Amino acid sequence: MSRFDTISFLTDYGTTDEFVGVVHSVIRQLSPEVRVIDITHEIPAHDVRHGGLTLARAAQYLAPGVVLAVVDPGVATARKAIAVEVGDGESILVGPDNGLLAPAVAMVGGATRAVEITNPEFQLAAPGPTFAGRDVFGPAAAHLCNGIDLLELGPEIDPATLTPGMMPITRIEDGNLVAEVLWTDRFGNLQLNVDPEEISALGDRVELRFDGRARTGVRHHTYAAIPTGEVGLVVDSYGLMSIAFDRNSAADELGIGTGDEVILAGIGDEARSLGVVTPVTLKEKP
Repeated sequence: MSRFDTISFLTDYGTTDEFVGVVHSVIRQLSPEVRVIDITHEIPAHDVRHGGLTLARAAQYLAPGVVLAVVDPGVATARKAIAVEVGDGESILVGPDNGLLAPAVAMVGGATRAVEITNPEFQLAAPGPTFAGRDVFGPAAAHLCNGIDLLELGPEIDPATLTPGMMPITRIEDGNLVAEVLWTDRFGNLQLNVDPEEISALGDRVELRFDGRARTGVRHHTYAAIPTGEVGLVVDSYGLMSIAFDRNSAADELGIGTGDEVILAGIGDEARSLGVVTPVTLKEKP
């Protein structure tokens, strides 16, 4: 009897090459009843941080089962292949130990067990070591769905020794909030690592400083409420502040994107010093 019936799959493979389809087919042969849900395969190549943040945003909405995530610039090096159990067995995350899995693990309450994937019995024989998604991670995910115990994959390791994810947090400088663009979505909205409470003292109009320029951002409840040409500040579906335009790309209009610094400051008589910084949580699951 199957233990899990769902694998949620994220990579930087793209869809031009055969990589995604091959991993699907390997899983299908090993665990025919399992449904594979593609989260995305468009993570920028080798961008572990982007993959980790994407997985963290998705984690609390994924079906219980196995999460298979592969953004692995260190493939075939000394980095470990790991499987991390969360929720006392409700789900297991499979992927490289390079920080990719860490934000999602934290988002759902932390690891209960972890192993290094070393047992060749649950891997494919490989002509070369550079396609771990096909030969190591995909088979491990499929066999976990078939009901093998986590410890059959390899030796148990202390979850505290796993590579942490890098989640930028805001800081206060000269009474202003220094933030970073976490994510640029396909509509050009710029998600900041800013909780709405962090800027509540600044009121509805906030000065945004970036790249040697300044614009006024105005808080609105929806994208459609932003007047034409105005820079909007909207609480997005993950509970974070996003810079947005109505039916236009903030990234294109402002010329900034993921990883860029944005300073949020009070305007004129409304300017107030900010004294408390709350790290970004993305609505962490208890």
